[in-house]
Amino acid sequence: MKTNPMITNTIHFHMEPTGHLDALVPCLQRMAREPGVESIMVLGCDQDNWPHEGATRLFRECPLPVFGGVFPQIIHERKPYSNGTLLVGLPVTAQIAVVHGLSDAHADLDRDLAQAHAAWPEALENNTVIVFLDGFSSRISALIESLFLHFGLDVNFVGGGAGSLSFEKKPCIITPNGICRDTAVLARIPLVSRIGVTHGWEPISDTLKVTSSERNIIHTLDWQPAFEVYRRMIREHGGQDITRENFFDIAKAYPFGISKLDSEMVVRDPLMVVGDQSLMCVGEVREGCFVRLLNGTPDSLIQAATQARAIAESQCTDGTAAPALFIDCISRVLFLGEGIHRELEGAGAGMPLFGAFTLGEIANTGNDYMEFMNKSSVLCLLDMAQGGVP
Repeated sequence: MKTNPMITNTIHFHMEPTGHLDALVPCLQRMAREPGVESIMVLGCDQDNWPHEGATRLFRECPLPVFGGVFPQIIHERKPYSNGTLLVGLPVTAQIAVVHGLSDAHADLDRDLAQAHAAWPEALENNTVIVFLDGFSSRISALIESLFLHFGLDVNFVGGGAGSLSFEKKPCIITPNGICRDTAVLARIPLVSRIGVTHGWEPISDTLKVTSSERNIIHTLDWQPAFEVYRRMIREHGGQDITRENFFDIAKAYPFGISKLDSEMVVRDPLMVVGDQSLMCVGEVREGCFVRLLNGTPDSLIQAATQARAIAESQCTDGTAAPALFIDCISRVLFLGEGIHRELEGAGAGMPLFGAFTLGEIANTGNDYMEFMNKSSVLCLLDMAQGGVP
């Protein structure tokens, strides 16, 4: 493995446009030989349907630390892509940890993260941890809580959920040992980051109590069947009649917001009706918490993404354009349509913007409790002039 203790000011990008694994092989090999590249982030598209064995072999053979995910869409130069693979060559060595079994009730996530923490003995200040996880895993909240328990506020976290809009559970997390499902990969990089998080959704209902839930499934709201309550509120607000058949088309405009003290509501995205009257969401909704129905407009969402950038830039001291990792919910693409181009321009005008449209977003800022969010925009500015412990 190459070693270079000095942090350069350059992130290397290569977009392989076809998404074919055979075309990606030489690109990854060239990136690994590029002077100044010490680690590689790989952002792939689900629609390209990589063969599992071939992809696993490719990443196992990479001579540099490699990590990433397969997403519904990716972002390169402020444009969305449904096909192709973005290679991001980082000028620092990533320390990588992998956590398996995110849906296994018997998996000891605390033990796995404690081992990762022990393997990273240096000070965590001025570091960033990029986290990609399987967006359809059922214990994501447990993982987030364990991350906070072991790492606290000493480090910024940013990332999101990988997976497919087909809702099929399949391998989507890229690790040095191959491509996996029901897994999280953590890449610690010695770079300072500045993070802005917004969503642009506004409450349109009274507060409701989640009176029965199981992980990411809401059974009852205010002691009534969850889908019955959800359908009634949507009809009262917009006059639409949501059914099992048209659920996804209408629900993309009506997420839930979980009330949090002294902070913006955490958004939860309903995916489908399960059982008789229950709602499956992206991410867990705890029994006993309070939620409100949310709605937004294209302008409110685009303005929110621009605000995420402003929040991140307000933390910078030198005013220079830093590379920006943008983690944006895929449901915002479905809601905005062609308006997603306006959102990307607002978030990244004048700076190198790259990232993914995800199934859930992860962020903290070193000051706030870490969250797994839905339908949100997370903009992370990487300060190439200020490294942590290499």
